[in-house]
Amino acid sequence: MEDSEHVLKADYSTDSSAPLPEYGVAEHHNRPWSARVVDSFRRDPNAHATPKGAVGADGRIYDVESAAAATANSPLQRSLKGRHLQMIAIGGSIGTGLFVGSGSALAHGGPASVLLAWLIVGIMMYCTVHALGEMAVLFPVAGSFSAYSTRFLDPAWGFAMGWNYAMQWLVVLPLEIVSATITINFWNSNINNDAFVAIFLVLIITINLFGVKGYGEAEFVFAIIKVIAIIGFIILGIIINIGGGPGGTYVGGRYWRDPGAFNNGFKGLCSTFVTAAFSFAGTELVGLAAAETANPRKSLPTAIKQVFWRITMFYIVSLLLVGLLVPYTNGQLLNGSSSVDAKASPFVIAISDAGIAGLPSVINVVIMIAVLSVGNSSIYGSSRTLAALAEQNQAPKILAYIDRKGRPIVAIGLASALGFLAFFAGSNKWNDAFNWMLALSGLSSIFTWGSICLAHIRFRHGWKKQGHTLDELAFRSQPGVWGSWLGLTINIIILPAQFWTGAWPIHYGELGVAGQVNSFFQAYLAAPIVVLSYVVYKIWRKTPIIRSHNMDLHTGIRDLNVAELIAEERMDRAAWPRWKKVYKFLC
Repeated sequence: MEDSEHVLKADYSTDSSAPLPEYGVAEHHNRPWSARVVDSFRRDPNAHATPKGAVGADGRIYDVESAAAATANSPLQRSLKGRHLQMIAIGGSIGTGLFVGSGSALAHGGPASVLLAWLIVGIMMYCTVHALGEMAVLFPVAGSFSAYSTRFLDPAWGFAMGWNYAMQWLVVLPLEIVSATITINFWNSNINNDAFVAIFLVLIITINLFGVKGYGEAEFVFAIIKVIAIIGFIILGIIINIGGGPGGTYVGGRYWRDPGAFNNGFKGLCSTFVTAAFSFAGTELVGLAAAETANPRKSLPTAIKQVFWRITMFYIVSLLLVGLLVPYTNGQLLNGSSSVDAKASPFVIAISDAGIAGLPSVINVVIMIAVLSVGNSSIYGSSRTLAALAEQNQAPKILAYIDRKGRPIVAIGLASALGFLAFFAGSNKWNDAFNWMLALSGLSSIFTWGSICLAHIRFRHGWKKQGHTLDELAFRSQPGVWGSWLGLTINIIILPAQFWTGAWPIHYGELGVAGQVNSFFQAYLAAPIVVLSYVVYKIWRKTPIIRSHNMDLHTGIRDLNVAELIAEERMDRAAWPRWKKVYKFLC
């Protein structure tokens, strides 16, 4: 009896290097916290030590089925709740693209171009996120959209998209940390920026070391602050426009008449179009988080539907007010020292021109929080994508290391290590290097969104080809497959628009030949990198283009009795009152 008790109560309280207990052996509950922390970093016993079977016997032919199984069985921690997903969907991608980048867009294209561009890209994002939601609810697998490209399109394209997306976030982290330090100069420019780099870097890394729940809670708080700030600006903007500001002057639509609604003609619209697309980067993170959500079948649909309200209220309404309150000839719009300089924010300019003191500091705090939010998302997005690539044998195997807390700790470590480059990013010597690094991810979001739409189109075709009906889907995209065609088309249109505005930017004659070439490659470098990655991997691994009748439409469905659950939920919905049916359709 004593021996059996000894086995069942193995004592690891003093030796943190002791091996993990076997199945059925309980650990001592009074172990010191240091031993528990060390043990939490050890590999999850259910994790894949190495991706198995993702490559054929000759080491070349790619095994799509094994890759799908690896992402479906990833032991990532599933602790995100509905409220986390909703706030990630509502406010997750609201950042400097809206608060500051919209200023240069207004100067280049005028208020009508800004409104039109954000509206068109918003429609594209609405279609894209719904397409992603339909697939993510059915297959909440690690890697999300890159895994869908591997499963429904071509493993080589999945490889290119996965690394394209990971690189986007990896290079963004140090730049966002430096950007956050720049906002501090608004109040105090006497302290060395490296001190704030260290503070922000430790803060972001610490949040991600708490796992997906840490990321979710941080984004929940960040998103609430950003949402409150935008709602506050909308209310204030309406008051200022109708003459309720300190000066009591009615503004109305005077700036749409003089200096006008458009600037720089069609090229100004295209330039604004590209800026609008980049301001939505990060919206797709809600799909990436599906694999770590406790109940994606219930949480994701609500979060996906709320993207429509975020696009309508937070982007379209706020930018309409900005265009009414700030003329595109305002000299401050292009005078910012960086992409996060609040002085170049049209939101700040609108408030300052109305004669309201004190609020620029508030907006600057919001901009800093938005930057930290992007930095937080960069570690999350890159680490989960890298881990999924490793699971599919498309990245070094060590990146598939997932610890006992469900964290892809090696991938988090790699992303965090690149963040230390922020200590050098502020120097003149490193500026050009970082600009070229950022150019690698310049078109990343466009390729990602286009791939999501194309994967959804192919998924729907395979779903029908294999005898399934739409009634079997737990969540159905509201714009449907035609919405995915529209989203894909708009993404394709953005590519030549970016080519044109990159090769021949507004006032390109002032740049000279060298400046024009530099502008083009910084705007378009990502395209040849993606194409090269796809072609080389396809030749090396001999990956097949996935045919609709061969698609794996079963691996990764978390609810095994999903058909019965759907039928039960539909019976419940049939009994709802009309107001609730309308509300649930919209939200």
